[in-house]
Amino acid sequence: MADGNGPGVNGDGADGDSSQPGPYPIEGTALVKAAALASVPAERLPELLARVQADLGPRIDEYRRQYERIATEPDRETFLVELTHWEGVAERLDLSDRERDAVVRAHEAAVERAGDGDQRAEFETALEIRSGVVIGLPDDRDEK
Repeated sequence: MADGNGPGVNGDGADGDSSQPGPYPIEGTALVKAAALASVPAERLPELLARVQADLGPRIDEYRRQYERIATEPDRETFLVELTHWEGVAERLDLSDRERDAVVRAHEAAVERAGDGDQRAEFETALEIRSGVVIGLPDDRDEK
């Protein structure tokens, strides 16, 4: 069960396999904001974000090649994507329109929080014409 604790990618996936990306890379204020604005019950949001992370995590190299990476942190990378991006994700995961909208809100709230100072305003402006994606990185990527 995704608990949303820590920076979000802590290897506590539902299957218990610590080598996989954790529940989701969205936390704190971004998660609270998304839950408040979500079109699904707030208690469903962690499960939806975990499902999306499980889909996006293995595609990180594809995102690095195709999209503009605007922030990199030890546990996550943030990208700007086309506005229609989430339609494909929703189709792959069989998300309803409401579920998709909730996931988009969460990711965009996290993108807004990714910047500091001038960057934050720049990211908010970018989200007027693009969408954002935050992909968690596994904790053990440097361990073998």
